[in-house]
Amino acid sequence: MPSSTVEDYLKCILLEQERLGEDLVPTGQVATALNVRPATATAMMKALADAGLVHYEPYAGVRLTGAGQRLAKRVLRRHRLLELFLVRVMGMSWSEVHREAEVLEHAVSETLIERMDAMLGHPSADPHGDPIPTAGGEVPGEAALPSLRDCPLQARARVVRVKDQRSEFLQLLETHGVMPGRIVRVRRRDEVAETMELETEGGPSLKLGLHAAARIQVEPLDPG
Repeated sequence: MPSSTVEDYLKCILLEQERLGEDLVPTGQVATALNVRPATATAMMKALADAGLVHYEPYAGVRLTGAGQRLAKRVLRRHRLLELFLVRVMGMSWSEVHREAEVLEHAVSETLIERMDAMLGHPSADPHGDPIPTAGGEVPGEAALPSLRDCPLQARARVVRVKDQRSEFLQLLETHGVMPGRIVRVRRRDEVAETMELETEGGPSLKLGLHAAARIQVEPLDPG
């Protein structure tokens, strides 16, 4: 079994590939994401390359091999199923489950994960709207959804995914009812101040920065 450190690095590379939209991830970016020294990340990249889990290109970056990608998706599947289990079954807030799942993802067996998956009804997304890889490593198809930043004024939209998962930010969104499945409407947008005001169902109005709004994916409900 790979160590928890190896799993953390592989999952990090997979997530950075998604975030950057590129297969090749700069080693420095991996170091930043994991809060380790660049030299430490470089040494690990070389070790992962020796193990056949990544292709490492000095001064360029790193990309997952087929074996590395399969393992990374397996870890990501555990993490996201655990988050959903902690919210739905254990009653925890979506703002506090990430840290717990970071620990548990290295300890649970595949048997337990598959039992959780069945108990939850084989879900396709976690509490934040992130897709959950299947047991076979397939990631549910993700439509090219717009961000809240780009929604037309007064148009209704359903929140689908929140990519900014800082605990404080999630707590703010939960207070105002901005969560996957909820309906929101953009009341006004101030490009100069780089802010927008939302009207939400089940919560008071909320003012967000445009940068934060760009990290929330939505499904438009009104034509046009």
